[in-house]
Amino acid sequence: MKAVVFDTHGALDAMQHRDAPDPVPGPRDCLIRVRAVALNGFDPMILRGIPGLKTPLPMTPGADIGGEIVGLGAEVDRAKWKIGDRVTVIPNQDEGMVGETLRGGASEYFATGERYLLPLPEEVSFVDAACLPVAYGAALRMMEARGKLRTGEKVLILSAAGGVGVCCVQLAKAAGCEVVACASSADRANRLKDIGADHVIDTSTQNYVTEIHRLYGKPRTRGGGGVDVIVNYTGGDTWAECFRTLTLNGRLLTCGATAGYDPKTDIRYIWSFEFNIIGSNGWTREDQIELLRRVAQGQLKPIKHCVLPLARFKEAMTDLIDRKVFGKAVLTP
Repeated sequence: MKAVVFDTHGALDAMQHRDAPDPVPGPRDCLIRVRAVALNGFDPMILRGIPGLKTPLPMTPGADIGGEIVGLGAEVDRAKWKIGDRVTVIPNQDEGMVGETLRGGASEYFATGERYLLPLPEEVSFVDAACLPVAYGAALRMMEARGKLRTGEKVLILSAAGGVGVCCVQLAKAAGCEVVACASSADRANRLKDIGADHVIDTSTQNYVTEIHRLYGKPRTRGGGGVDVIVNYTGGDTWAECFRTLTLNGRLLTCGATAGYDPKTDIRYIWSFEFNIIGSNGWTREDQIELLRRVAQGQLKPIKHCVLPLARFKEAMTDLIDRKVFGKAVLTP
């Protein structure tokens, strides 16, 4: 089969589209013909190498997979699965994370345990299915299960143009919130407005703290001003900075730290404004099923940056590395 593979950690040149051995399914595994696979922000990090994280080499990226069953292990439940079934993969598995500590699906075929498969509704395309698990799953758990958004709340979403961010915008609008979305270019900011953001901030030319104060006033320790909820999964320099925009008893939601996990902070804001800092880690099987349901019923629309043949993976990876992706970059083997 053809696959995207790297044998050593390094720059993008280390990745190649080449022949690779076909996966051999175990007794309880299904062999999937991959029809679509999405990239995630952690793919370039895995390529470079993350200290302390053991990545099997040679490695194939791609955690989010949509495809069809073309082979069944000897012990697979035939009453549940059959050849030709349309499926999507649950990537956060007991054995590790697909595309991170387990080989990913940027290949023509992929084998995985039957317990990590979900049936794909006919209304959901392979491409849309591949957009959902990692980014949209993380967003759903963070915004609803953990963040508990309420109608009428003002929500600030930093780095809103990526896969997690665009879903956060959609979920916040569906919950009846007033959404302020930040992006690092005018084009990406305008596209956020197109998917429902009430206000957009181009952080390449605007200071989001100043803009929040202009829109809602400066937060006060006796109440008033600022936003009710901040979504900040970048960390780094924005961590303590965003405290200046959060209202009394406000909620700060985080599910990652793409710009740095050990930022400077300012504890005075946390006690003075009685902040609620809420972490969210991954998503559940039920979350992924709910996402499929919403897409099937037209309640949620996955946002695609591009849909490219697998052989053109370097174009998608380059946009991901250069932070140009709006939504999800999808490859079709």
